[in-house]
Amino acid sequence: MVLTDIALQNFRSHTKNTFSFSDGVTLIFGPNTAGKTNILEAIVLLSTGKSFRAKRESEMLAWHKEIARVKGVIREAADTQKLEVILTHGIVAGVKAQIKKYLVNGVARRQLDFIGNIRSVLFWPEDLELVVDSPSIRRAYLDGVLTQVDREYRRNLQSYERGIRQRNRLLYAIGEGKAGRNQLVFWNQLLIKTGAYITQARQQFLTAINSMPIEGLRYRVTYEKSVISETRLEQYKTEEVAAHMTLVGPHRDDFIVYEIHGDEDMDLSRFGSRGEQRLGVLWLKFAELSYIEQRTGSRPLLLLDDVFSELDPKHRSMVLGIMTKQQTIMTSADPETLRELKPVSHEIIRL
Repeated sequence: MVLTDIALQNFRSHTKNTFSFSDGVTLIFGPNTAGKTNILEAIVLLSTGKSFRAKRESEMLAWHKEIARVKGVIREAADTQKLEVILTHGIVAGVKAQIKKYLVNGVARRQLDFIGNIRSVLFWPEDLELVVDSPSIRRAYLDGVLTQVDREYRRNLQSYERGIRQRNRLLYAIGEGKAGRNQLVFWNQLLIKTGAYITQARQQFLTAINSMPIEGLRYRVTYEKSVISETRLEQYKTEEVAAHMTLVGPHRDDFIVYEIHGDEDMDLSRFGSRGEQRLGVLWLKFAELSYIEQRTGSRPLLLLDDVFSELDPKHRSMVLGIMTKQQTIMTSADPETLRELKPVSHEIIRL
């Protein structure tokens, strides 16, 4: 499956632009602020239904615009499919609203059914946060991988997140003396059931990537899971009411990336240099590529945002070798990238 074209309307800095991509490697080349990363963001939106950088969805709309569109054409064998995301920011029925609509071949789809039509793996400079920043970023990463390959994961995650919000409201009401603990029974059962699926899927993914050798990169992960069960909910019942929140479950999961060092592996978040942390993320992304191929039978689209500037020559060469194994779209502002890409068949989009 390849992405052949993408059309942007009022998306970030792109008022109205269309771009076509090679089946192999495409370099989007231009100065900083030219909108290169915005194109990758639009592709990820078609892939996962979300932005990888916007804190608020309104940030994806061009300045003073109330509607934006991202359209993509994907090809698999002799078949083509048109994907579209419409972003609306403005007054809807008298209320300020941010709305996303998903369409496949012009037919509206739920986000649940839209995700996974085209799968992608993104590697960009801020991925360093995966190692050093908060557990919420690592949980979002797990969700981003698994929602692309597992519809049941998407369904269970959606249900779990709704259940957490409802249960937390109920815990607050219990603390205020406006509800009884018996009202938690339904939400406890829902969260235990959906949480078990989420935990199992995350465990399976992290176990799988540990068994995928990536030449020249020796890393592994450990899953710091928070299991949700009747026993654990009972254990924390007093603390939960006091905190007005659910204190156990996959929404409190984490994982740790280690560099393999003989008998004693090194926790990258605590002891790794910036370069070692960057290579740990590179290992994670390469393992993700292989995992998605293993699950789906085809390689996902690889997106590289100005990554050569963050890697030494040895690992840039490694990335060049991986780039040719699937459709790859990369960005750069550095003329040196043009020279390094000469051995690789590629096309260039200049901004």
